[in-house]
Amino acid sequence: MVLFCNLGFADPAPKTKINIILKEQSDPVALSRDASWLPSKAARRDYVVKTLKSQAEASQQDLIALLNEMEQNGLVSEIRPLWIVNSISCYATQEALISLQDRLDIMTIYPCEPTPYLFDEPTSPAARGDGREIAENLLKVNANIVWEQGYRGQGVLVGLIDTGARLDHADLQGRLWDGGSEYPNHGYDFYSHDNDPSDTQGHGTHVAGTIVGTGFSGTQTGVAPDAEIMVLKVFHGEDNLTEPTMWVEAMQFAVEHGADVLNMSLGQPLPNASVKLMARQACDNTLAAGVVAAVCAGNSRQIQMLAPVPYNIWSPGDCPPPHLHEDQLVNPGGTSCVICVGAVDFNDALSPTSSEGPSLWTDVAQYNDYPYSSGSSTTIGLIRPDVCAPGVNVKSLDYNTTNGYCLKSGTSMATPCVAGTIALMLSKNPELTPDQIDEILETTAVHFSEHKNNDFGSGRINALAAVNAVGYEGVSEINEGQVNVFPNPSNDDFTITCDEMRQIEVYSADGKMIQQAWMEGNTYLLKGLKKGIYLLKITTDRCTLYQKAVRL
Repeated sequence: MVLFCNLGFADPAPKTKINIILKEQSDPVALSRDASWLPSKAARRDYVVKTLKSQAEASQQDLIALLNEMEQNGLVSEIRPLWIVNSISCYATQEALISLQDRLDIMTIYPCEPTPYLFDEPTSPAARGDGREIAENLLKVNANIVWEQGYRGQGVLVGLIDTGARLDHADLQGRLWDGGSEYPNHGYDFYSHDNDPSDTQGHGTHVAGTIVGTGFSGTQTGVAPDAEIMVLKVFHGEDNLTEPTMWVEAMQFAVEHGADVLNMSLGQPLPNASVKLMARQACDNTLAAGVVAAVCAGNSRQIQMLAPVPYNIWSPGDCPPPHLHEDQLVNPGGTSCVICVGAVDFNDALSPTSSEGPSLWTDVAQYNDYPYSSGSSTTIGLIRPDVCAPGVNVKSLDYNTTNGYCLKSGTSMATPCVAGTIALMLSKNPELTPDQIDEILETTAVHFSEHKNNDFGSGRINALAAVNAVGYEGVSEINEGQVNVFPNPSNDDFTITCDEMRQIEVYSADGKMIQQAWMEGNTYLLKGLKKGIYLLKITTDRCTLYQKAVRL
């Protein structure tokens, strides 16, 4: 029997929006394990996307046929299948719901009418800087020193899942994703289902500015000013209406179209089990695809009479991180793509609204992990957040003008500081996994206590320390003759021989990837290197090998 929510219609004619989650779902752990044999992050993502699509297409076929028939009879409309979670959303009458509830291929059906989501504190104006001003939150995390090392987020694409962005703001020019002729306005609107993700609320523009704002209008606001953003609008106008299938569809779009990082300064307060299930399945599969998400903890700390611990964290911020901190191992569970972010002020004092962990997952039968008992030293729930960042009176872009700035507060403002820091890390090493990113951020954070806790997480991020900690996992020089580089040193080209080569990546001494080539064979001629010491990463059908090369 399908878990079915009675919507209480008096009139069978009206339709309400529902989400249908199918019983057949992927095993994200197995999916990640299978993808791990592939030679690069891009190849692993491609494998996961194709596998999820194939599963959804096959398992949804009969149900889609039935829904199409119902649509012809006026019983359903706006059928939208998803594959990042094997589900289908649509608008349906009560008659349609009654017909669906006994299907054996359906796990659950639940209503998902768009509702207003909570945002942050009111906006206040801020003056334009003198061209040399750097926003205080960037200085606090030492982002400006990272830029001096040459890491500015170049080559990194951030999926901005929010209210959209002011596309003509001067400080976003040159930093918006090129979606080609199919997506000419740098993204998509998943509420209205059109190609115009323009911001009409202001929240997304401010968030975008903290990630990539170039400072063209006078104040440098972007942590990663050379990164790009993909604008994925999931809210309706000024009323802030949205619901989870919209932002899950935006996650799906971002994963499929190459986003390296997601910024989700949003969340569902007091999510029910169905919303949590949908969110975690999406975040599990996003992790399998190798994509990490910075997600706000929420702003419910002061309303615990309405949202008590362990229900104070918003969803999907309540989903688990990619890396389990040692303090979590007393009560471990699954992982997902989510790095949950709390907010502090510029004195590192906790924002009074920043939501308080832990969260629990024993209320979702399909997961049933992270049990919580108040006062227990073992059933501690899931520690939330993972890290915190400046989120009080943050200066960033004002959507009311094409060159203005404003101040906003909330965990929504802290989250893009983390997403921008991740972009800096990926500009140093694009092959970092979500697990590595999370572990580095938590390890290098400014710690305020001996243990990870439900106020600050592991502490306030330090972009400089995080980037400095980025290295190459398992890098060691190969001396067993598996890779032959000759002549080495060389004053010209290098010939590389290795059995079953599939990919070669060349990194400079400061960690930047400067060449990449795919091939099938045992020999490769490496050309065009300037004088210096280089690290070669050679991927074969069986393993990944490393070797140094010295260009005289």
